[in-house]
Parts: sequence; structure tokens; C-alpha cells
Amino acid sequence: MEFSLDAPGTRHRNHCPWCLWSVHLDEKPGDRASDCRGGMAPVAIQAQADGEWRIVHQCCSCATVHINRVAGDDSERELLGLAVRPLRHAPFPF
Repeated sequence: MEFSLDAPGTRHRNHCPWCLWSVHLDEKPGDRASDCRGGMAPVAIQAQADGEWRIVHQCCSCATVHINRVAGDDSERELLGLAVRPLRHAPFPF
């Protein structure tokens, strides 16, 4: 499947812009050295001090965690769903 390279942050995209899932290909960014090839589930959002968001992915096969930049055309609905996940699963009632 091919994705757009027109939006900001898409030149080195490593995840689907619609579902935010990725594949465990790298040990270090861009090296393609991983033999795992497991699905990388988007599990959280990390907010940087400068306001940039990053997607936290965890491999469903080996549990490796990678953090990846959000691309300009990533699904806003999926990103917001990740951002509010801690509120949906709060250990106490609101």
C-alpha cells in the first residue's frame, strides 16, 4: 500500500495514516535490521515540550517499544483516541 508524501512528516513514515499500526522492521530507526516483523500496535501518545506529538508503538510479537513522529495526514480521530485512552480506562470514576 502506498501513502502520500505530501503532508508534513511523511517522508520517513513508518505507520499507516488511517489506523496508525506499523510493522516491526527496525532495531534502530531506518536500519531494517529486525527479524521480528510483528505488528506494532499504537498504544499511546507522547506529547513533547514543543507541542509535537509522537506515537508509542509496541510490538505484538516481542513487546519491543518504539516512539515515532506523527505525520501531517495521520487520522486525527485515531490520534485523539490514543490521547484520551488513559481517561477511558481510569482506575477511578469521574
